[in-house]
Amino acid sequence: MSLTDDVQVHLKGANSFYIGGEWVTPSSDATFEVIDSGTERAIFKVAEAQAADMNHAMEAAHQAFEKGPWPRMSHAERAGHILAFADALQSKAEAYASIWPRESGVLHGIAQSMAPQIPDLFRYYASLANSFPFEEVVPAMPSPIWGESYGLLRREPVGVVAAIVPWNGPLDLAAVKMAPAFIAGCTVILKMSPEAPAAGYLLAEAADECGLPAGVFNVVTANREVSEMLVRDPRVDKIAFTGSTAAGRRIASIAGERIARVTLELGGKSAAIILDDADLNHAAQVLAGAETFLSGQVCASLTRIVVARSKQDEFAEALAAAFSAVKVGDPFDPATQMGPLTSAIQRDRVEGYIAKGLEEGARLVTGGGRPKDLDRGYFIEPTVFANVDNKQVIAQEEIFGPVLSVIPADSEEEAIEIANDTIYGLNAAVFTPDSTRAYGVAKQLRSGTVGHNNMKLDFSIAFGGFKQSGIGREGGKEGLRSYLETKTVLLDGKP
Repeated sequence: MSLTDDVQVHLKGANSFYIGGEWVTPSSDATFEVIDSGTERAIFKVAEAQAADMNHAMEAAHQAFEKGPWPRMSHAERAGHILAFADALQSKAEAYASIWPRESGVLHGIAQSMAPQIPDLFRYYASLANSFPFEEVVPAMPSPIWGESYGLLRREPVGVVAAIVPWNGPLDLAAVKMAPAFIAGCTVILKMSPEAPAAGYLLAEAADECGLPAGVFNVVTANREVSEMLVRDPRVDKIAFTGSTAAGRRIASIAGERIARVTLELGGKSAAIILDDADLNHAAQVLAGAETFLSGQVCASLTRIVVARSKQDEFAEALAAAFSAVKVGDPFDPATQMGPLTSAIQRDRVEGYIAKGLEEGARLVTGGGRPKDLDRGYFIEPTVFANVDNKQVIAQEEIFGPVLSVIPADSEEEAIEIANDTIYGLNAAVFTPDSTRAYGVAKQLRSGTVGHNNMKLDFSIAFGGFKQSGIGREGGKEGLRSYLETKTVLLDGKP
């Protein structure tokens, strides 16, 4: 499969699905066409799963969990397989770095630096085999009925996991679900986005090459209707989803009908509070730089900038100067600082929000259109609005593009109120040279992560949101717990 004259990426199973430990022929000849976000050209096709294909994947994962060796292995045995999988995936890093910019618009340089690190996530969870308390002795309370017991607390695999990932960061978002599920002893069905399916095939290649037991890992690409089968089917014990809050609401409501387990990592409208002692120029440079990552197509983006009213104009101009200086263009050009949006649909969405901001009376400081020197590709200018009221649409709804809103506040207390005045609670930041002051504000923010003087995220600790930004956490030991069921065992004596 040729992407450009000088880049070759080969997906072994693009015309197949990886189900039950083998590449299988689809039930139909339906396909998804993948478009290069920078050129608007079709670059490859993958098979589109139908109901029969999804049923095949669910049954393979179900049988592998109910009857296969995977959940019956020791954690150390599974860790050995996971380490082999990580090594196989390591060899796919260059291929993924070449295609991720084309699917999603990330800069090639960033993709090259991030892709080789993703196998380390699997190595981290493999390292927990001997340190995480999968089973521990807990003193049991004596009972007047049955007397004393020897108490054990066991943490066992939840079962079959449906991992549903979006198009913006498909490999890392798949890995943060797969790795803890694997060490827990779960089997996995990975459902890829039609816009960015390549990562799923590279993961399947790695599973095939390292000899992961049949049915432990299965990959399909499907539309929304067929994907919903994963949420409804009783053979799937848990849904791990990253995507929009609207889709998360539907998944939660369907899963609730059968009390299926869910982890939902959803949208955000994250606030950066610029305190009165912050360096405005530094904060502007940092925020403009952070928003260029994936062209702002990041759920944790700091898109609401809350600043003292007396400093609003000064800060808005500094932010506009920094953001408008960003070079937008070909993600494979080393001089480019921000690439395209992922699709025409996404660009239309962002342009619609920009128009709404103007309609509602926000002041456009910079950007607002398409770069005049780029006649193809899904590009949008870095955009800054000032005089934004936190009740306006552009301050309340997730745009998922490089659009920043500067919101004035009359006090630190009001800034915190504004930051919390949202249905979301995924990420936040506090800009001040005073760590104690930053910590004091951080404690008052209803947000899953709070960074100091930057957009900071750490999946080695935990990532997830308050309110409608999600349910549960991903990454670190916290991210493992949601793939486990807790069992209390009360014995008459030590086994």
